[in-house]
Order: sequence, then C-alpha cells, then structure tokens
Amino acid sequence: MSNIVEIRDLVFGYGDREILSGINMTFPRGKVVAIMGGSGSGKTTILRLIGGQLIPQKGDVIVDGEAVQTLETSALYRLRRKMGMLFQYGALFTDLSVFENVAFPLREQTNLPEELIHDLVLMKLNAVGLRNAARLMPSEISGGMARRVALARAIALDPQLILYDEPFAGLDPISMGVTANLIRNLNTALQSTSVLVSHDVTESFSIADYVYFISAGKIVAHGTPEEMMESTDPYVHQFVHAETDGPVPFHYPGASIAADLGLEKAS
Repeated sequence: MSNIVEIRDLVFGYGDREILSGINMTFPRGKVVAIMGGSGSGKTTILRLIGGQLIPQKGDVIVDGEAVQTLETSALYRLRRKMGMLFQYGALFTDLSVFENVAFPLREQTNLPEELIHDLVLMKLNAVGLRNAARLMPSEISGGMARRVALARAIALDPQLILYDEPFAGLDPISMGVTANLIRNLNTALQSTSVLVSHDVTESFSIADYVYFISAGKIVAHGTPEEMMESTDPYVHQFVHAETDGPVPFHYPGASIAADLGLEKAS
C-alpha cells in the first residue's frame, strides 16, 4: 500500500530552540493515524509542516509524491486542495451561518454553480447529522455541534488527506464519541487518510490504525493501539495510563526553587 505522506529525517525549530529532531513517519492511504504526546511535544507542528505552513530546517515532507518544502505558492495551493483541516475548537466563521461555513471552501476553491454548491453543502451537513441546522449561526449551536460543522467544512472538497488538530478538546463524553465515530466513518466513506493529533487516549485508540508517540520532539514509540496499550516504554506507559510519576516531570526543567530563592549553599 502506498503512503500519501512520508516524513524523512525531519528537523524543525525556532532559532536555537529545536522542536522536532530526526522525525521519520509514514501515513498509508486509507488509514487513520494518530500522533500523540503531551502539550508542547510538537504534534501540531507536524500538521503545519504537512500543510506547508512551516518549512523544515532539514529533511523532507512528501505529500502525494510532492516535496512540500520545495513547492511555490501556486503549486502549494493546488496540493492543499487535496487536504481538509479540522482546526482545534472548530474555528468556524462566527459571522457566517452553518450553511455558509461549509459552503466557504467550495466557493473559494471551485467554480461550481450555486445550485450544486447548495446540494453539496446539505449532503455534507447530512453526513454529520446537522442538515436541519443549516440556517443557524455558530452562536446558536453547541460546542459539539460546532465541531461537527467544522468537520463538514473539512470534507467539503472530498479531500484525500484530512488533518485533525485536537478534535476532542473541550467536548463532553457523548460529543467525543460522536466525533470519533464520524472521523472513522468518514475516512472509510471518502477512502481518505486521516492524521489525528490528540492527547485523548480512549477516543484516539478506538479509531486509529496506527499510533506515533512524541516526546521532547522525538518519536519515542509507535505501533498499533493494542501494542501501545501493552508497551513497557516508561513514557508510553505513563501517558496511556495517566500516571503522575514517570519520565514526564511536573515542573518545567531548570534551576531548583532553592537556587532561585538563594537558599542553596555554595559547594
């Protein structure tokens, strides 16, 4: 099976602060792949590199056979038409109705007649169970419904690749389950590939075919959800089982509080 995304020996940082180092990942067509790790580990940065928002210092990001970092603006925009993006918390346009939010990419990226756009939008909203909410404003729907509208917008162009940035953040348990099932079912229906960035173990493991764990900008483990549940790697075990003690410290690394307060004796 071919890969729609390949990341090879990737290094990225801001100035002297390295965010990702030596990253190698593959994303097979038709699969749901989760990228997991704690806050600040570089998960969302990987999505931005795939989408061409960021350029790596070293290495390659290959999407559908094209090296993203080498593309000029017009070629990058053409490649992005093959992608859908679900932003964290949905990021709906607050001044546009539910219908107009989903119609937005169709109007921006195609020359389809309004009659066809109308039908396509209703079909996408129907797929997420919100066809009858088409005329409502984002302020008139719940957070879980807003996330589903954002998902309908992300799949408006039937993308080959769908990127999800923390799709379960801020949702109640029922909405999380609904969103997880939608991600899995839409991936199958569209025959697309889904890249899921999350720190929610239960929902991610329930729908992912493969999982990468990132810590401190490096891949520390990868495998199927079943393999990760049984992993003896200290970081993975701490993360999966939500343990307070482990390789991930509570305090940000640096000098001790005693040193900052001038209480440490000189050696």
